[in-house]
Amino acid sequence: MADSIEKQCTVAERALGERMISHALVIIRSWLNELGEAHPYEESFASIESRYQQVFAHWLGMDDEHTDEQLNELTGEAYQLLDAVYADLRIQRGVSPDMHGFNPDSVPSVMQYFHSCLRITDADYQWLHDALRSEEQSAMGLVALGALVSNLRECFSIPGMMAVIDGILSDRQAVSEQCMANMFTLLIHYDVRIDFFPQIQDAFIQALREVDSEGETAFEVLCALVRSTHYQFLNFSEDNKEIIDQMPSDLRSLMSMLGIDHGAPIVTWMPKTEQEYIRGLVQILPDTWLYEILIAGDPIRERQVALTYLMVGRMDLMWDNPQMAEKWLVKSLRKGSQSPLDYLNYGHCLLLRGDRVLAYENYKQARQLCKNSKEFLALYRPDRGALIDHGVPVELVYLIEDQMLKS
Repeated sequence: MADSIEKQCTVAERALGERMISHALVIIRSWLNELGEAHPYEESFASIESRYQQVFAHWLGMDDEHTDEQLNELTGEAYQLLDAVYADLRIQRGVSPDMHGFNPDSVPSVMQYFHSCLRITDADYQWLHDALRSEEQSAMGLVALGALVSNLRECFSIPGMMAVIDGILSDRQAVSEQCMANMFTLLIHYDVRIDFFPQIQDAFIQALREVDSEGETAFEVLCALVRSTHYQFLNFSEDNKEIIDQMPSDLRSLMSMLGIDHGAPIVTWMPKTEQEYIRGLVQILPDTWLYEILIAGDPIRERQVALTYLMVGRMDLMWDNPQMAEKWLVKSLRKGSQSPLDYLNYGHCLLLRGDRVLAYENYKQARQLCKNSKEFLALYRPDRGALIDHGVPVELVYLIEDQMLKS
C-alpha cells in the first residue's frame, strides 16, 4: 500500500532537514505528477533541481566557502515548494477543504477557517492583525490565532508564522504574551526547519526586543509554558465563580463569546492532547535554537529554567548539577510532596553521590505512589541513559529496575 500523503511529507521534511534535496524532490515530483498539468510549480521545481546540481558539480571541482549558504537557501526554497504542493494535493485529495472566506462575527466560522484553510489570504491576515489590536475584537482574534497555530503545525506557512509574530507587538499584554507562547511552540516544533528561514528568526527576535529589550518577558512566558504541563484541568463551575471573575476581561469576553458561563459543566484551559503536545516540546527544548537564544550562557536564567523543569518533575537540566537539584527536592519533599517524580529524582541525586541505600528507599517510595510497576518504569526508564552517563554502573541501573518489578 502506498504511503499516506502525511507520511510522505514527513519523509521529505526529514530529508530536507539534512539538506538531502534530491530525496525530497523525488517525492515532490510524484505529487506534481498527481496534480496534473495545470499546476503552477514546474518552473520552481526545475530551478531548484538545476541549481542543486550546479552546486554539487561546483563542489566536485573545488572548495567553496559559499556552498553551505547556497545549500541552505536551496533547502529553504525546497521546503516552501513542498508546503505549497502539499497543500494543493491535500485539497485535491479531499483531505482538506478548499475554503473561501469566513464570517468574522461567528466563532465557529472563524475557528473552522483559520484551522482548516490552506490558502489564507493577505486580507485574512490583515483582519487578524486588526482584531488582535482591537478592544472589541481581540477575543475573536485570539480564537483565530489559536486555530491558526494548530493549522501551522500541520502546514508550515511563512505568512502564517509572520502573523503570529506580528501579534507579539499588540499593545494588549494578554494578546502579546499568548502570541509569544504560541510562537515558542511553533519554533520548537519546527526547530530544524527554522535554520533555513532566517527571516522568521530575525522577525521573531526583533519582536521580542521591541516588547522587552532584555527578553525577560519572553523568558517568563517560556517558563510559564513549561509549568503549564504540570497543571490539572480546571473546572469552571459555580464553585469557582471567583476564579472566572478574576480573569482578564479579554478572557472572560472570549468565554462569553464561546457560550461559556459560570454554570458550564467543564471548561479546560488546555485540552489533554495539547498538554501532551507541549510535554513533548518541553522534552526537546534544551536542545533547540530557541533555548540558545533566550537562556544559554545566562547563569541566572539557566538556574531558573532548571528549577522550573524540576517543578514539573523533570531532571533534564539538572544532571550536571545534582547538588542543586537535591536541595530543591529535599525542600519539596519536606513540604509533603506526594509526587512519585520528586521521589524518583531525589533517588537519582542520592545514587549519583553514592548513597545507594537511601536512593533505593526513595525509589521504593516512588514505586508505591505509582499505580503499578509499569507506571513506575515509564518514569524510570527514560533516565537510565543519563544515570549511566553520569557514572552509575550499568548493572546497578538495571538491578534497581529489576527490584522495582518485584515491589
